[in-house]
Amino acid sequence: MSPDKLAYMANQIASFFKSRPHAEAVAGIADHISNFWEPRMRVQFFQLLENEAERFDPLVQEAGKYVRPVTANA
Repeated sequence: MSPDKLAYMANQIASFFKSRPHAEAVAGIADHISNFWEPRMRVQFFQLLENEAERFDPLVQEAGKYVRPVTANA
């Protein structure tokens, strides 16, 4: 997936959760990405977060710490 599309999707999730309390928003973003993004998308997400964090809303950047890592079995 293109980096632009992946960042757009993550930021859309953040937009949905912005009206929630901060901790709930961060948890909701992390849960959504963990539960609904396939492993390849999460690998790319982690790479972009490490190398181009500015693409992401600050809530997404914070939620990245809580997104389920991709394991060899995934």
